[in-house]
Order: sequence, then C-alpha cells, then structure tokens
Amino acid sequence: MGDNADNEKILMGWLKKIMINTAIDELRKGNMIPEIGGIPDYVWEISDENDNADQLILFKDLVVLIKELPPAYRVVFNLYIIDGYTHSEISDLIKIPIGTSKSMLARARILLQKSIKKMEEVKLCRI
Repeated sequence: MGDNADNEKILMGWLKKIMINTAIDELRKGNMIPEIGGIPDYVWEISDENDNADQLILFKDLVVLIKELPPAYRVVFNLYIIDGYTHSEISDLIKIPIGTSKSMLARARILLQKSIKKMEEVKLCRI
C-alpha cells in the first residue's frame, strides 16, 4: 500500500464525492432551503501575506455574486468551476442533459460578468 499521504488524498477525494452527491440528492428531493443564511465568518478570514486588500474585497464580492445566481445555475457553476466536475459528470449527478449543463454554465458566467460590470460601475460612480 501507499504511504499515509497517498491514503489521505484518496480518503479526502472519496469524502468530497460523498458530500457532493449527498447535497445533490437533498437538492433533488427539494428538502434543501435555497439559501441557508449569511456567509460564514471564517470565509472572510483568509489571509495570505501576498494578498492585498483589493484582492480580498474582490473575493468577498465574487462569493456574494455567486450566491445570488439562480439555484440551478449556481449548482452547475459550483460543480464545474469549483469542484472540477465535467459536464458529463454533472449531467449524471443532477439528471440533466449535457447541453443543459453547458448552457447553464454559460448563462451563469454571463450573469456573473454583468453583475461584476454593474458593481464596477457603482464603485466608479462613488469615486
């Protein structure tokens, strides 16, 4: 068998897959509330000596904008962009055609781009 580091990576990948599939099952059952509340405080405490204040603000704004996406778009966006699933895997997980997964991701990106542009315009108007 491999060393402990390899076993830990395998276990963490397995746990991640189980958690994602369980969450998708709950979404499918309709038992999950679309938004459960605010963003936890620990998300804002990400610190890196190389990060500057502008990057941290952009990160916070981006998390908020992602949470504002329609639930179906947000699920596909998170699975594809954040979790690294392929459109084929997403199709199997949430029982939608591959083309639907692709179009939902494209629409989510367009909505995020529009939201970011709108946010930038508001910030420029304040200056």
